[in-house]
Amino acid sequence: MCEILNVNRSSYYYESKKQPSTDDEVEQAVIRIFEENQRVYGARKIKVELQKQGKIVSRRRIGRLMKKHGLVSVYTVAQYKPYPSSCNQSPIQNELNREFTKVEPLQAVVSDLTYVRVAKKWHYICLLIDLFNREIIGHSCGKFKDAALVYQAFASVKGNLHQIQLFHTDRGSEFKNHTIDEVINTFDIKRSLSMKGCPYDNAVAEATFKLIKAEFVRNRQFESLEQLKRELDQYVKWFNETRIHSTLGYLSPKIYKKQALKKSV
Repeated sequence: MCEILNVNRSSYYYESKKQPSTDDEVEQAVIRIFEENQRVYGARKIKVELQKQGKIVSRRRIGRLMKKHGLVSVYTVAQYKPYPSSCNQSPIQNELNREFTKVEPLQAVVSDLTYVRVAKKWHYICLLIDLFNREIIGHSCGKFKDAALVYQAFASVKGNLHQIQLFHTDRGSEFKNHTIDEVINTFDIKRSLSMKGCPYDNAVAEATFKLIKAEFVRNRQFESLEQLKRELDQYVKWFNETRIHSTLGYLSPKIYKKQALKKSV
């Protein structure tokens, strides 16, 4: 090739050494994406982020680079809840009916609670999730699994609660009680409850908490409720604004909402 192009070999070798290595660029990009995203992204999501930067890299190559640098993504496993509570017998039906895809914001909001160790004691996290874009619109954490925790999650919502059309949960007593009924009635929100003993009726909330367990709770130690609140705020902000979701076409909830609302105008 040097002979055909009439280029000295020495010039070719000088220029090739002078240019930065593409392999090095990809390697550094993989490490940077992994570190900037809570160290939770696997090869699939890193590949999507690289494509956004104009770099086409196979998942196998990304996997090799992750293995080389000891970058281990978290993964989800089924969680065992050791203390199931009794189920209330409210006549309210499952109005959601497993229709988890919604076409407008706040058309349906689902919620659930999970537990986390704080200074060797159980504490609890409550999330409110908009089915439209899987955004966590409200959250709270505390020492007790009760109505007050759910009420705090509603109080943290920045938007207008009157815009929530349907609120769906399981039949836990922390969701179906006088305090939450007052919130629902005040803001004219329709109520929906899962069928007794059927977690699939609230599958999106269950799946989101599996992510929370894997990406946020696991491998962290919380020494105080204040630390849990602070780090949960940071995680929810990242979850909504940065974390890409395969369900949303590998967009973050905020970007998906912005693009969807722009198309509807």
